Amino acid sequence: MDDWLIDSTEVEASWVTADLAIFTVRGGRLMVLLIERGVKPYRGHPALPGGYVQKTETLREGALRELWEEAGIDGSRLHLEQLGAYGDPRRDPRGRVVTIAYLALGPDLPAPVGGTDARRAYWFPVSELADDPHALAFDHMDILTDALEQIRRKLEYTAVATAFCGESFTLSELRTVYEVVWGEHLDPSNFRRKVLNTAGFVQPTGDQRLPATGRPAALYRRGSAWLLSPPLLRAAGKAK
Repeated sequence: MDDWLIDSTEVEASWVTADLAIFTVRGGRLMVLLIERGVKPYRGHPALPGGYVQKTETLREGALRELWEEAGIDGSRLHLEQLGAYGDPRRDPRGRVVTIAYLALGPDLPAPVGGTDARRAYWFPVSELADDPHALAFDHMDILTDALEQIRRKLEYTAVATAFCGESFTLSELRTVYEVVWGEHLDPSNFRRKVLNTAGFVQPTGDQRLPATGRPAALYRRGSAWLLSPPLLRAAGKAK
């Protein structure tokens, strides 16, 4: 059996890469981290950060290293989870390359710094990519689309929205996360009631934040629950 595999014309060597769809909220907009490729193929085109996994690395280690080398961001401090595998035989003109995609979330992440084969790295509004299926190199728009829908679903059933916030946050800041990820306006009073009635979602810190104008806002931190019961359903989800 092993000899057949070695001699088979239907099997060829494959390479493994790790690509990352990394999101943050900046200036009230959902942003994704992009790089400008400095090497072929797709030199000069925008893409998600990523690259080949080295033979001594785990998939996660390869993803974290590529993020640091190409954008100068420490991924160990982010919410990082595996999204899926993408292995269309035509996805990379260099040969058969299977990529393991990750999605990552963080609060108001810093400006990235391009390195290695990334000419530059930068944050870009997700809303400005949504209408162009060929906006990114390789099949990275497919990865981005899947990652975005994954986050939208997780906001309904888990406390992952708090990964976009700092250690303490106001309910208004948490609501902004839902609004920019879902792309829909939420009634402040209704949102507040739902969040506070969801056991373990958030817990008060006992402190307040003093805004430039208006009343002080209570500060919260993530609670003990990961799964939300009842879930916070988006308008599209309620219609299903």
